[in-house]
Amino acid sequence: MTDLAALDHVDPSHLAALRARLAERALAAGELDLRHRSVDSPLGPLLVAATPRGVVRVAFSHEGFDEVVADLARRLSPRVLPAGSTLDDVARELDEFFAGRRDEIRVATDLVLAQGFRRQVLDHLREIPYGRTESYAAVATSCGNPRAVRAVGTACATNPVPILVPCHRVVRSDGTTGAYRGGAAAKRWLLAMESAAVTPADRHTGT
Repeated sequence: MTDLAALDHVDPSHLAALRARLAERALAAGELDLRHRSVDSPLGPLLVAATPRGVVRVAFSHEGFDEVVADLARRLSPRVLPAGSTLDDVARELDEFFAGRRDEIRVATDLVLAQGFRRQVLDHLREIPYGRTESYAAVATSCGNPRAVRAVGTACATNPVPILVPCHRVVRSDGTTGAYRGGAAAKRWLLAMESAAVTPADRHTGT
């Protein structure tokens, strides 16, 4: 029988390495449906969770990482483990994006948590270029329902993969930023970062 009290004296790095090996073996054996890790960013720690199809959730620290993982386990699958090195590519592209060395994050996403019109909105958001913005009204029109401005706002507010699907590029018609899952300050930071990285001639705001 394992002496559980002895685990208190195990080096945390050894436990992390063990979890990483378990996740990699489970993933290779097709026994892992969800994996997750935290990523440091200028916006604070981010939780990144993925299915075999791609990143399914990006969460900000104020959302509560344990709560987010528990919600994913309920909604998608209880077969979930910390990711180890299996999400290093996502972490690397996020680091490059925040450092201004990348204007598009190309990792695969799994939008299973977005359905119907919300999914249609998220698909459109991918088309808004880096450093540019569109109004909620413009997005509603582009999605074929000009009166669905509030629904566009809801789709952005519930976007399961912010940053990867750039809902921060959607602003109000009067030019103010509007709400954001990561908070107003995070949205302003992202817009300012992208704006500083493009030339004035490249900038455009949808109406």
